[in-house]
Amino acid sequence: MHEDELSCKLGPTHHYSKHQTPNISSRHAGTQSSSPGHLAFAFGFSLSSLVRRLITKHAQVDPTTMGFFRDLFRDRGHQRRSSHFTSSESSSAGLLAPSSTSSYARSRFTSRRIIRHVCVLLVAIALLIAYFFPWMFSRASKRVTSVTQPLECDISPGVYPMTRPPGLSNTFATYKHFGDRCNISSADLHRPYEPICPSRSSMLTALSSGGRIGRDAPYIPRDCDMQWYTTEEVCEILGRFSQVILVGDSMLRHVIGALNIIVREDLGYGGVTDWNFDARERERCFCNDQFDVTECSVQGIYKTEDVLKHDPLSLICPRIFPGWLTDLRMEQMVRYPIETDELERLEAAINTDPSSRKAFILGHGLWNDLEIDKSKAWLDTVIRVIDSKLRLRMRLRTLRLNRNMPILLMTPNAAGEKKPDEFLITQGNKALVRFEHAMAREAARQRIDHLGTWNMSIQADLYDGVHMDLRGNLLKAMMVVNWLNLLEG
Repeated sequence: MHEDELSCKLGPTHHYSKHQTPNISSRHAGTQSSSPGHLAFAFGFSLSSLVRRLITKHAQVDPTTMGFFRDLFRDRGHQRRSSHFTSSESSSAGLLAPSSTSSYARSRFTSRRIIRHVCVLLVAIALLIAYFFPWMFSRASKRVTSVTQPLECDISPGVYPMTRPPGLSNTFATYKHFGDRCNISSADLHRPYEPICPSRSSMLTALSSGGRIGRDAPYIPRDCDMQWYTTEEVCEILGRFSQVILVGDSMLRHVIGALNIIVREDLGYGGVTDWNFDARERERCFCNDQFDVTECSVQGIYKTEDVLKHDPLSLICPRIFPGWLTDLRMEQMVRYPIETDELERLEAAINTDPSSRKAFILGHGLWNDLEIDKSKAWLDTVIRVIDSKLRLRMRLRTLRLNRNMPILLMTPNAAGEKKPDEFLITQGNKALVRFEHAMAREAARQRIDHLGTWNMSIQADLYDGVHMDLRGNLLKAMMVVNWLNLLEG
């Protein structure tokens, strides 16, 4: 468990459903939950009570004989049972003749004995089921957990405090231009918890299905966590590949811009070609406006080759790892049918050396109004180009039958409140959710990976109702780095 746990005062006992329970350290929380054995006994006991009532009702057994049930498992002995039916007691009551008293006593005794045996049998059956099929009761026992104060937890159930706990570092604190004018902290984008996702598939599922506790709160992957890497770690992960190529629209252009901010350690201008900015552009395109202002966003860095050519000292990775030469680039293809010159540029960009590792991140959808058939055709065309250049499927078939290609499909953001009205039907949230699910299935069919971004953007700032700001794109970039880290060699 991290040392930077948050203290959260919950007051009286709170109940969390299965999917709402925060990640709580056992040394700080007292939990009370029912074991499968207890649930089985309760189930059998309730069932036996029901049977007793049914027998009493339909067999017309004297209800006074049912008092035995409160001491169901006690051995009272035959003498104590028969003592209730003595002739002196019946004669003093004056209700039954001597001959009928004996017959009625035997009937009452027989009914009690039968019901006792049936009830014991039902409880025994329930306990046997709990022993041999514990999952039937363990699910119910995990459904509700009681948490009482005092309590410390990794994920605050309310609004996050303004002061961050000690030890939760901001990896942007040493970046250029970090300060009052560009006060963006990695601790405000992601709050770590355990466990870390152990595999690529679990990581992508967690990232695609997480959420936020409040608007613009840190994003929390579901069930397991991602890692927030330092610049040195990002450079090491990128350095494993000869090429990392992003193909798609403006959303992918913003992701590569965020990656360049990290590898240049510059929050103010790291995602744009600031080396050719004039004074007005330097004022206009600072910090968040690198993405928020269209005239700045289109001046984004499309490949590290340009940085090495025009501002090589701003690139941190070669300083940390001499000889670092990863080709991080963006190829813009926004709609289907794809222009011929765009396909030719992609073909020319891909290095055909089979010994070098490559990874591809693809994104598409909005320029074709989320038409699934056109997006599938776009995806199929791009994959076919990559496939033909690298013969990936043939190599993967030789290595392992079910191994995925090193390609990640990212589907679009959620729609924000500033989304233009004319797009609310074709590109609204209902259409976006359906599109994400359909393209996830298509990605599985194509044997590539998929990362959904609807969940991570629905409660985030979308400055024009479509695109995320700098903070959201830094989070996306770190998700991509986590995917790259888990790719097999």
